[in-house]
Amino acid sequence: MIDVAVRVFAKRGYHAASVDEIAELAGVSKPMVYLYLDSKEGLFLACLCRESARLVAAFQGAARAGGEPEQRLYAGLAAFFGFVAGHRDSWVVLHRQASELSAAIAAAVAEARRAVMAEVAGLVGDGIADSGRGALLDAEDADFVAHALVGAADALTDWMERHPGQSPDGIALRLMNMVWVGMRHVLDGEVWTPREA
Repeated sequence: MIDVAVRVFAKRGYHAASVDEIAELAGVSKPMVYLYLDSKEGLFLACLCRESARLVAAFQGAARAGGEPEQRLYAGLAAFFGFVAGHRDSWVVLHRQASELSAAIAAAVAEARRAVMAEVAGLVGDGIADSGRGALLDAEDADFVAHALVGAADALTDWMERHPGQSPDGIALRLMNMVWVGMRHVLDGEVWTPREA
């Protein structure tokens, strides 16, 4: 039922999707949907919770596999982009539709985002600590970089859709080169400042 609901919500959008259609495609009765999930919002929330848990698990599973912090971050980003590429309907529900709906749905999305953000901030913080130059960057900087990375990753999913020939690993590599290499320059003491006019 959840698989069908994700497909229907992704195709039609929350407001246009009907519980009748979802029940029929899932081979259950409409009252059965309401018995288990109480409402259309409850059904959407169940979809959202399952898909966000799958996305977080994919990212964390890859990022916790071991190795240097930058290797783990790259693996997590590649898993994230791989999930988006392989579960496009799930991403449409999570990224495009959920933010427009109720407070309960927004809270579920925010919780998933916090889990990924904490993982990314931890990996960035580990990278800073491992550099031996942690005096230049601190936990606030790690949090800043994590927000920039997660925001960039979210935005790049739309870019992926317009460039279907790009692999998830390739996109993760390009993002790492933009952010991680830049952070390494900062750790080496190189800082960009605007020229005075």
